[in-house]
Amino acid sequence: MPHADWTPHRRDDGELLGWIHPEGGGWVAVDVLGRRVSAPGEWLDAESALEGHGIAWLADPWMLEGEDDRPLRVRILEVTPDEEGTPGRIVVKVDDFGDMSRPATARFTLSWPIPDRLRPPRADDPDPRTISR
Repeated sequence: MPHADWTPHRRDDGELLGWIHPEGGGWVAVDVLGRRVSAPGEWLDAESALEGHGIAWLADPWMLEGEDDRPLRVRILEVTPDEEGTPGRIVVKVDDFGDMSRPATARFTLSWPIPDRLRPPRADDPDPRTISR
């Protein structure tokens, strides 16, 4: 993934938004993390789904499970999809809340497409600004 029958879809500035690929009798939109963003439908609907989905959400905080006793709040640094037989990757770092004076935070390299343990934050996630005892 992405497969030979996946067509890249880019913004006007050339930034990759995802891919459109055939499924059944329609077309499906997939974002840069490899997640489906539309049901099978018309080509223009798949394009519209990717345009509406955008990529701004890549800058949002994410939660990474399985590296500590509680989920870690992280930020995505890099998304490199699979390409010509080379496995893709997603690189994240522990969120430093923009504090440039802090030492560098831990980085984790995950497989592409997005693994289940990397997810958007939920209301019941621990507050990363508090120290647990």
